[in-house]
Amino acid sequence: MGVCMSFTEGAAVANAFHWPRFEHVLCGTQTDRERLGMPERYTADCFLHALPKTMARLRLAPEDTLIRMVDNDALSLVERYAAGQLLALLDDRRLNVYRPEMRQVAGGTVAVGLAYEDLDRVLDELDGLGIDPAWIRKECPRHLVDLAPYRLARFPVTNLEYREFLQDTGHAELPASWAYRRFPQERANHPVYGLTPQAGDAYAAWLSEVTGRRFRLPTEAEWEYAAAGPTGLAFPWGTHFDASLCNSCETGIFDSTPVGIFPGGASPFGVEEMAGNVEEYVSDRYAPYPGGDLVDDHLRQIHGDYRVARGGSFARFRDLTRTRRRHGQNPRSVTYTMGFRLAETP
Repeated sequence: MGVCMSFTEGAAVANAFHWPRFEHVLCGTQTDRERLGMPERYTADCFLHALPKTMARLRLAPEDTLIRMVDNDALSLVERYAAGQLLALLDDRRLNVYRPEMRQVAGGTVAVGLAYEDLDRVLDELDGLGIDPAWIRKECPRHLVDLAPYRLARFPVTNLEYREFLQDTGHAELPASWAYRRFPQERANHPVYGLTPQAGDAYAAWLSEVTGRRFRLPTEAEWEYAAAGPTGLAFPWGTHFDASLCNSCETGIFDSTPVGIFPGGASPFGVEEMAGNVEEYVSDRYAPYPGGDLVDDHLRQIHGDYRVARGGSFARFRDLTRTRRRHGQNPRSVTYTMGFRLAETP
């Protein structure tokens, strides 16, 4: 019989000090399970073990009750997850394809990026994750940008919404996350992932055309400011990582989750899922910040020119949950789960 702990115990332990440690290795020399810090042999998962009983208890609950449960951070994650999974089977009415829920951001002259004097401190905080210092140096220097007022979607685009786009347009790119390229009804309200940035651009262009509004992918600066808020938080919720507030490797789910089940992890502007679940393409291609160094890391060596992604994922560690982290898609690993979120020009 496998020995396991409850999700809340596991998250507390991970959040305290038991993150996996890695020596820095060349890309491709670890298995995906090793990259995730998972054991090579099967280990019982008490979170998934508790889920069926919780779903059975809630299966007759009214949809309004399920929606309230998802948004109630006083409930356990298992209860919020179960409520979200049941909403997926009901085509979750929180999701309106043609009227996505947006959050207003006033814009202005804002600071983004990481100050050079903070670089060593951040690397010390990430010690043990095999981080190449150059990856964090891409965030430097901290600098000012002018942002016009904009809106950012409360949630990343979901499987349900992307399906509507495919049905209406006949677009050819299907998500790699759809097993046998079939729509996963049980994941209707999970973020769509396994896409190119061009799919995100095409989705935004389609929704703009059919609604008469101006949707697009956010810029890097828009994404970061919406995540970090006016005070420049290191994480959407505050200054320290908390595995109970997002879906990253440390949370221990290792799969996508229904949007909105981590309400305590929302950014100061009320934007959710910005630290975990799936990574999100933005509109910018990588370039050094003004006054910064060009970082010729593995992503430039693979792609040459590449689209930047922001935010962490269920398959990546806490370094990507930081609001300033700049990264992108690595085709040599299945642990990169690339999705996108809409911005709107008012």
